Amino acid sequence: MVLESLVTTVAGALLATVGVLVGGAVTRRAQDQQWIRDQQLAAYQELFSHYAKFTMELRRAHGDGRGWDYDWGEWSAALLRVSLVAPREVATEIDNFGRAINSFLDQVERGERTPLRNPLSPEEFEVARQAPALAQVKLVNAIRRSLSDDHQGLPFGIGG
Repeated sequence: MVLESLVTTVAGALLATVGVLVGGAVTRRAQDQQWIRDQQLAAYQELFSHYAKFTMELRRAHGDGRGWDYDWGEWSAALLRVSLVAPREVATEIDNFGRAINSFLDQVERGERTPLRNPLSPEEFEVARQAPALAQVKLVNAIRRSLSDDHQGLPFGIGG
């Protein structure tokens, strides 16, 4: 009878200890997943914030026929930060987005059409902005898929 009590007590203590360890591991994993999700959201927000700012500034520069300046180091830093936390599918779309923006800048800033030398009309600017706008929609949808069960995505862009 004493042996049965001892075995029962030891088994109960052992099971409680295992429960605490498993619970701790599950909690830690959930916290790690929440932390990475928070980091991803912050990096994505920063990237889109920079995109909206320089696009708007460039649009205004063309409209006013004036020069403009942007801290491209911050844009590069935002791309680097997002590359640290983005899953592969999102990183691929970020690369496509960056390429579309580079092509856009070739059309509206680096070539013959600059705000000072030969500004684009608002209509021409919108035509030039179509490739980055489409890449933005694809990127947003990849982000939405990676963060939730939204497999349908958005058929249109918002902002930018």
